[in-house]
Amino acid sequence: MPGITGMLTTFNSPNYVGELFAVTPSDTPLLSSIGGLTGGQSTDSTIFTWQSYDLRAADNARQRLEGADAPEPEARTRWNNFNVVEIHQEALSITYTREAATGQFAATGSNVPTSAAISGTNPVGDELTWQTQRHLEQIARDIELSFITGTFAQPTNNAQPRKTRGLLQAIETNVITNATPAELTEGVIVDLLQTTWENGGLTVSETATLICNAWQKRQLTKAFISDRGYREQTRNVGGVSLQTIETDFGRLNLMLNRYMPADTVVVASLDELAPVFLRVPGRGFLFTEPLAKTGASDRFQIYGEVGLAYGNERSHGKITGLTTAPQAD
Repeated sequence: MPGITGMLTTFNSPNYVGELFAVTPSDTPLLSSIGGLTGGQSTDSTIFTWQSYDLRAADNARQRLEGADAPEPEARTRWNNFNVVEIHQEALSITYTREAATGQFAATGSNVPTSAAISGTNPVGDELTWQTQRHLEQIARDIELSFITGTFAQPTNNAQPRKTRGLLQAIETNVITNATPAELTEGVIVDLLQTTWENGGLTVSETATLICNAWQKRQLTKAFISDRGYREQTRNVGGVSLQTIETDFGRLNLMLNRYMPADTVVVASLDELAPVFLRVPGRGFLFTEPLAKTGASDRFQIYGEVGLAYGNERSHGKITGLTTAPQAD
């Protein structure tokens, strides 16, 4: 059903009796596994940075002569990585009447109040608290989507919003792209894992995770579990229970994520990912505060700024251009 735009009243937001069920999924497995809305890191700038460095290739000809002079000096360089926090802001307005009329119920299938006796109770005793919680769930879903598919934006003025760089855009080194749609197979996944491992990823088996949507999850299950007779196991990562598979590069987690593009699979080193929050002095991150009163209603805003720290992009990999449905023989 469509949501309510504007002020909540007894007319557009009636009470009902009976158990309350959520229709829309509110799971955010990636965000939850890397710290959620209460963990992560803090920043005091809209731009946050981290550094990377590499080592020279191992050399079988670095042995020195006895008594030799010191070799030519060498050193390693560091380079900068950065991202930005993006603003998530929602508002809520509710009339005094709507806050007070907790015992006024609407007839079944109607917004019209009824005086007939209705058996049961209303599980929403505080409309303001209930609506605020729904806003927080929606913000978490928005952040989950940004952390996966976000396209970086750092405007030079306030005419456009900042947008954090998501994981898919951040991955540049370990990429397998199919020009025409191709099926996901065990061989393709192992190729991605090998490339990622050779470039320094997958060093922590407990957090190495394949992230995909529904169809690709079915293909992974078939390739690594059903066809092998592998006994299904699970592992807890950041409070999220994830199925695991055995591969040539260790036991990996499988994360089913409804915000991943249907034609894409990502291998992520979750230990290198973290949400970064810009905490407002005296308020913190993702806080609720009242807005100026203009009449017989209460108005609030929910506000927070967050971005994704993705660490070393070579620790992650992706496959794009996969088929998203069964192929005709």
